[in-house]
Amino acid sequence: MHVFRSSLLAVALLVTPALALASSAGQKHPEQLEWSFDGVLGKLDKPSVQRGLQVYKEVCAACHGLKRVPFRKLTDIGFSEAEAKAFAAEYTVTDGPNDEGEMFDRPGRLSDKFPSPYANDNAARSMNNGAMPPDLSLIIKARPDGANYVHALLVGYEDAPHDVTVPEGAYYNPYFPGGIIKMPPPISDGQVTYQNADTPTTKDQIARDVVNFLQWAAEPEMEERKRMGIKVMIFLAIMTGVFYATKKRIWSNLEH
Repeated sequence: MHVFRSSLLAVALLVTPALALASSAGQKHPEQLEWSFDGVLGKLDKPSVQRGLQVYKEVCAACHGLKRVPFRKLTDIGFSEAEAKAFAAEYTVTDGPNDEGEMFDRPGRLSDKFPSPYANDNAARSMNNGAMPPDLSLIIKARPDGANYVHALLVGYEDAPHDVTVPEGAYYNPYFPGGIIKMPPPISDGQVTYQNADTPTTKDQIARDVVNFLQWAAEPEMEERKRMGIKVMIFLAIMTGVFYATKKRIWSNLEH
């Protein structure tokens, strides 16, 4: 029995990667773009993050939640506390129960997180032809090559090849596993109006901005973590030098 189980485990270990490879066969690899947050010294492009927040609110929020991001964190990307409060108040949050034991709606507060556009998961599936729109809080971290993948997915809709049948109510996107996706093309040229008229509103720029925003949403402490890492490396380098100099001094006074 032990040998049989070991054989099954070995087969599973061999077959699982093969199945994963087969399931992604034909999936187009995203273009490798340059992002300001890449690398040890990478930083967020905060103007782009702010524009991405606008894109999320005007385009994405109708279908996708951001349940892990509190409004108070908006101060990290350049909003004043008053601006963050005003932004939060534009949302309606369900709270309660009150003294009568009933739930009630109120304007959002800094302590609240972005509310879901749906009452529950069943409502989300019902409104999206059975598909469950993913929450976007961690989407950049949840997908391999997250930033490039999300950007490619947003701009990559195209006509299906002749040998691919797209079901009614679905679309073809070669960057999506299997190529068939139920989400309609979410962005188009000129879809949003930025306050800075010098910023182009091409589909590519809109996708880059929302990716920058989602990168921040997935890892709002990224810049602080990188700064701390650099400080630790500098500290370790200094201490290594100190210990080496101390060792040389101690051993220099001893006869070999």
